[in-house]
Amino acid sequence: MTENGEDSSIHQYYEAPDKGDSVVNDSRPLKTSLVDVKPCKEHNDALELAARNREGEISPYQPRPPSLPRQSKPSKSGSAAETVRNRRLRNSQESLSDPAETGSSTDSLKEDQTVPPPGGFVVSSAAPIRNQDSSVRPHSAVTTGSPVFRERGSSLSEYDRRPHSQQSDPTDHRMRSAKMRLSPVQPTGPLPTLEKSFVSATLRAANRIDRDCLDYAALAKENLGERLHRNLSDSRLLENMGSDSASVNSMRSTYSVLSPIRPQDVRNRSFLEGSVLGSGALLGAEELDRYFPDRRVGIYIATWNMQGERGLPTNLDDLLLPTDSEFAQDFYIIGVQEGCPDRREWETRLQETLGPYYVMLYAASHGVLYLTVFVRRDLIWFCSEVEHATVTTRIISQIKTKGAVGIAFTFFGTSFLFITSHFTSGDAKVYERILDYNKIVEALALPKGLPDTNPYRSTPSDVTTRFDQVFWFGDFNFRLSKDRVDVETLMNHTGAGNMDTLLEHDQLSKEMKDGSIFKGFQEATIHFLPTYKFDIGCDIYDTTSKQRTPSYTDRILFRNRQADDIKVVKYTSCSSIKTSDHRPVIGVFQVKLRPGRDNIPLGAGQFDRGLYLEGIRRRITRELKRREAMKNQGSSTICAIS
Repeated sequence: MTENGEDSSIHQYYEAPDKGDSVVNDSRPLKTSLVDVKPCKEHNDALELAARNREGEISPYQPRPPSLPRQSKPSKSGSAAETVRNRRLRNSQESLSDPAETGSSTDSLKEDQTVPPPGGFVVSSAAPIRNQDSSVRPHSAVTTGSPVFRERGSSLSEYDRRPHSQQSDPTDHRMRSAKMRLSPVQPTGPLPTLEKSFVSATLRAANRIDRDCLDYAALAKENLGERLHRNLSDSRLLENMGSDSASVNSMRSTYSVLSPIRPQDVRNRSFLEGSVLGSGALLGAEELDRYFPDRRVGIYIATWNMQGERGLPTNLDDLLLPTDSEFAQDFYIIGVQEGCPDRREWETRLQETLGPYYVMLYAASHGVLYLTVFVRRDLIWFCSEVEHATVTTRIISQIKTKGAVGIAFTFFGTSFLFITSHFTSGDAKVYERILDYNKIVEALALPKGLPDTNPYRSTPSDVTTRFDQVFWFGDFNFRLSKDRVDVETLMNHTGAGNMDTLLEHDQLSKEMKDGSIFKGFQEATIHFLPTYKFDIGCDIYDTTSKQRTPSYTDRILFRNRQADDIKVVKYTSCSSIKTSDHRPVIGVFQVKLRPGRDNIPLGAGQFDRGLYLEGIRRRITRELKRREAMKNQGSSTICAIS
């Protein structure tokens, strides 16, 4: 004790750094023993000195931090409870102190202490884990790092500079990191259980298709999933994707519609005109192969003379979605002659029938001639701007019942032209019908702003030579050059859809063979009965006083620049629609596509939005009425108790 009543050992402790005390270089092992504990009086004096310092009194010996971190003996100013702990854990080489004393100035040279955080987890100290009491430090909660180490960043490195004899067990040394680590943040509550497939809900929704889409269901049943995968998901993109396995597997799914997009693709792709990079073109080969691996697009064409009837069929499913078709097509082109007075109502009914999978790309008219083009909504981005032109074949141009309407556009690198027309009527007016044809091919001003995909094979006097694929359909009014009685006799003797005996008398077939009309056009083999002229509402041919001869007036012809570009899938008539004296004729085709460059005016996804919404609203209303009728029918059923 000094004359001031202070502990001489404490005095010597604070003067040690200036005198170069050899404690820093002391190589003796650190021990915790009862021999080092001072008498009770000296211990109480040390506690009194620490209390005066906390109350604001100035001590003559202000503590100064050591110039170099060093390992010293454990502090002797511990409480009685700490002395008991030191005696109990004497062999563990660890000094446990009261948590309340961790902020004192004398703790800067103490060994790392174990302070239980509020969460109940115990932070590791320098002592070996295997020698500690399991009730104090659970093995599962031991981590590396300490709050004291965070305040003294050099303590961990000092441990590595000790001699081997002063280091603790090698197991404990492996757990200690040479770098400073923050103690982990523990969750406040239990973590939710992870699903086996941790794909986000958005991705799952994007890669799921509606159950009522029969196209994909049929593909799955027929084991054509591999072909669909090549169509809808680019394997080259998937190989270079860095993503979790669940996301990749989801995008490789059979029912995945959208392909993954890489950032470099977005940088390199050009959506403007004039791109010469085939790999970066919106209409290039890479994009074409992604959507059409076989490079063939499905086209559905329907032509119908409605006879100007105001009443439309209650259901157009048989016209556009026949049950004998395996798949719906990519394009639907409907040409109408002598259409109903309300053209907008007709287009709305078409949209209602085709549903949300299709949008109306374009519609044009010439008097009572209507031509409408529908396309699958996910293909609309590959269409150019649409152009149309009309020609009248009447001498008096104000009467627009005869003539033609043409619609042209480019899809990828292939140009299309669709023409619907109504020629002069009359059994013997073959020459007049040829004149109508010649006038249309010369006067139909197409294309206007679209580039000619093959100008070297174009003829200024024939519009059909300026496009890659041409479809011409309508009421051509060519008849069978035979009396009605003879025609009915031939019809009764035709079997298994063989109509060759009837077509021998067909005026159009004869003129096409002679080369006087529809030069370069083809027609699929006809296996259906004549579509003109019926009594309305039944399958009986004309019973009026005129007794018109049944004929093939409604036809679909096609022309291509390259041989075998157009493959006929179906060519038939729709006998279930009987609101007119004509039966609709439908044709399904697979058309060859070629890649193109972005040098065309793109349509930018334009379509008739108002018509689309109205058609969807009607579908919903129709479905609600059907369900209500079924509910009423079920509730009105009389149950008999046996």
